[in-house]
Amino acid sequence: MNFKEGTIIPIDKPYGITSFKALAHVRYLCTQANDGKVKIGHAGTLDPLATGVLILATGKMTKQIETLQAHTKEYAATIQLGATTPSYDMEHEVNETFPTEHITRELIEQTLPLFMGDIEQIPPTYSAVKVDGKRAFDYRRRGKDVTLKPKNIHIDEIEITDFDTEKMQLMIRVVCGKGTYIRALARDLGRALNSGAYLTALRRTRVGEIRVENCVDYEHFDEWLQQQEIEK
Repeated sequence: MNFKEGTIIPIDKPYGITSFKALAHVRYLCTQANDGKVKIGHAGTLDPLATGVLILATGKMTKQIETLQAHTKEYAATIQLGATTPSYDMEHEVNETFPTEHITRELIEQTLPLFMGDIEQIPPTYSAVKVDGKRAFDYRRRGKDVTLKPKNIHIDEIEITDFDTEKMQLMIRVVCGKGTYIRALARDLGRALNSGAYLTALRRTRVGEIRVENCVDYEHFDEWLQQQEIEK
């Protein structure tokens, strides 16, 4: 492993930390092991409340980040129907509730195709999308409204993996392209069902050919690194 020449290190990002924090931790450990500073970047941000595949690239391989970001991604998502939060995930408390008596698995299956293929999607306002040079979430956290423009995205597949009719919790598998917000998909699905929805769990299970089961466990990255042969 030569950090300067470049290597791809996929990690399984844990719940509750930013992609930047995960990157900073790995950079610190790699720098210690390398006896010198290691250039490192990540391909595709994961929200703090999301887990799963986060691809890191070192040295000359950081030039591949844009290509890696364009790879197809797969997610496992749990969606709570009948309510929303300002961020459409569990970062905020529920701010509105909606009826769900009319929602059936059949209705969901009939509605999901609306979100497949080439579609337009408005990113969540609690996101890192830039508006006049600042992140959208910065405006929202200061109590200011922000309007984001729709973006063209592509969703290849949406599959129901489970539906709990008592709890009104829906689990789906999503295969999609770059720039897709699963939180926005939950929001839009809730609206299409004449209800509301937000994410309660999100796991990125694949980026390109890299699956989460082939990633390095973030919590044990140091032990993994000690087992590698590092060229200095």
